[in-house]
Amino acid sequence: MHENRIAQAVVDIAYRLHCALAPGVYENVFETILEYELKKMGFECQRQLLCPIKWDDLEIRDAYKMDMLVGGKVILEIKSVEKLEKVHFKQLTTYLKLSEKKLGLLMNFGEEKINIKRIVNGLDDE
Repeated sequence: MHENRIAQAVVDIAYRLHCALAPGVYENVFETILEYELKKMGFECQRQLLCPIKWDDLEIRDAYKMDMLVGGKVILEIKSVEKLEKVHFKQLTTYLKLSEKKLGLLMNFGEEKINIKRIVNGLDDE
């Protein structure tokens, strides 16, 4: 399935979750419910996926952990903070680069209106 179809399903679920639960709920709650809803729709989901760094002959297997990989193609970075910061974008950009994936969604459930940013090949897609 194409990355954009996966992303659209994620966004639809995320909006429903935000409306139902509102800001203030912890990230791991949103992550767990997103996974549940996506699996109900038939998507493969991997949570807290290790993202290694390789340097020469050295591999650091647990360098980073992605919140979720959906359909083997779309990385989700889930936040529940007052405001997204530059470091959050850098974090997702790093995951995209290390995993060689094309599309990531940075989702902040902590704001009054859900804030979802698409990052494509390391660039903000707005």
